Amino acid sequence: MTPKVAMIGGGSWATAIIKMLSDNFTAKEIYWWMRSSEAISHIGKYRHNPNYLSSVEIRIPADRISSDIQKIVSAADYILLNVPAAFLKETLAPITADQLKGKKIISAIKGIVPDENLIIGEFLNQKYGIPFEDIVVISGPCHAEEVALEKLSYLTIASMDVSLAETFADLLNTRYIKTNVSDDIFGTEYAAVLKNIYAVASGICHGVGYGDNFQAVLISNAIREIKRFVEAVHPISRDIKESAYLGDLLVTAYSQFSRNRTFGNMIGKGYTVKSAQLEMNMVAEGYYAVKCMHHINKKYKVDMPISRAVYAILYEKHAPQIEMRLLTEQLN
Repeated sequence: MTPKVAMIGGGSWATAIIKMLSDNFTAKEIYWWMRSSEAISHIGKYRHNPNYLSSVEIRIPADRISSDIQKIVSAADYILLNVPAAFLKETLAPITADQLKGKKIISAIKGIVPDENLIIGEFLNQKYGIPFEDIVVISGPCHAEEVALEKLSYLTIASMDVSLAETFADLLNTRYIKTNVSDDIFGTEYAAVLKNIYAVASGICHGVGYGDNFQAVLISNAIREIKRFVEAVHPISRDIKESAYLGDLLVTAYSQFSRNRTFGNMIGKGYTVKSAQLEMNMVAEGYYAVKCMHHINKKYKVDMPISRAVYAILYEKHAPQIEMRLLTEQLN
């Protein structure tokens, strides 16, 4: 029996996952919560998301799309979360732990819940009592824009319950999507958070004038920072060169579609944080993540010079040119 899946979120990645699910099984099994009533009305009339990936045809019946989150959550077996981490608490505020009891929760969020300083899986476990075995994490390397174009892409689906990961992976497998399965929910989720920070760093370096040669050194050091941190937090056997770690870092640091790299590039060119955010009109998770990681790492004390440099630029107002020059003396 095909599970009913509820998508929570209306952005580009949410639209891309809706496309994957719709291309793999009947769209009547999908429910979609969106905040914007205008977007819901537009999709009902024209079958396209007006704000994100508007080329993608939305084949979900109109009565399955709603701004009533309780209605959408109650209808589904799997709840797929895809709102920016900074807004997750607000989005889930109307939902109680009892309403989520027994449901499988899938996170496609690449961020940390601010104030709580928790990755999504930890937040769901601590605040809603969701067992870790009922949580699934989706990681890349994959950009929504290439999914919309049906370019071959790979996803890693992680859960402590590998059979659950395999079941959900089967729902996403299409002719243009291949999936890998992992049991490393902590490592893949933290790596997904950190790669956004390093993509911001990559963008800053480009913005202040560093070339491809230095970018290669930067990202080489970044994957080592990720390795040191995830081993400190969750020391299990893992290969940091796998696609979920190194691959996701590479595509986020280099791709033209990376909003975190774009945000960093603007900061490097002299934009303020506020002006960059306004011009992008999208959330760059790395901006919020670097502050959270700064506080989390006070506990673990992992050597993370790139992350420290990004924090200094974004939150301590250090000049990007000076901070990046200082960083060059710490890398190899």
